Amino acid sequence: MIKPQLIPAIRLRTLTSTSPVVTVPLLSPRRYATHHQPSSSKSESEPKRRSVTPFNDTGSVPWSSLSVLEKGARASQQTFNFGLVILGLTLTSGVLYVLYTEVFSPSSRTAYFNRAVDRIKTDARLIELLGDGKKIEAFGEETGNKWRRARPIASSEVTDRNGVEHMYISFNLKGPRGTGKAYVHLFKPVGGRQYEYKYFYVDVKGHQRIYLENAEAAAALAAKERSKTEGFKFLGIRW
Repeated sequence: MIKPQLIPAIRLRTLTSTSPVVTVPLLSPRRYATHHQPSSSKSESEPKRRSVTPFNDTGSVPWSSLSVLEKGARASQQTFNFGLVILGLTLTSGVLYVLYTEVFSPSSRTAYFNRAVDRIKTDARLIELLGDGKKIEAFGEETGNKWRRARPIASSEVTDRNGVEHMYISFNLKGPRGTGKAYVHLFKPVGGRQYEYKYFYVDVKGHQRIYLENAEAAAALAAKERSKTEGFKFLGIRW
């Protein structure tokens, strides 16, 4: 900073003039050192940032600028967020697994129910008793809900003491000509990949039971046919 200062006046005298002496003041610049404000006091004058906690951390404050407690708060928040992501992935995987096993899998109860209904709608014997196959409806047990779609299909899965898996499905039928009820029993042998029919039949009131699948009857018929082909065997000799 420059501050003007008066210095002693210089007398100017002209030899040829008889005029009085004129005194002219002169200005001399003098420099003064400028004092800079220390960085510590400058930082103190700046507004202080809000303390970082697990609830208000946005990640805008660099890691190197955090205190020990603030670093712990950020680490806790990131750990919590990571846990939420893992939980979300786990729940999503569980939902997808249930949807696949219960709905989309070829071995699901829904898949076997749909196949059974399709067979009923194309069976000539049942069309004769229930009416047009396209108008035959299949639904679950009666509930307090008036909507037919809300009636659950009765089904269960059990494993017997021999390790054979069994699936039981039953549902109601309604057609233009009458009503009935379908029963399905499937089993999966030990080490097997697909279920097989043990029986599949429909009961219509006032009519004889109609079998669409009957493993026991089929096995008995196959044994009978085989015995006819092999002929009569006595004393180890086939006659």
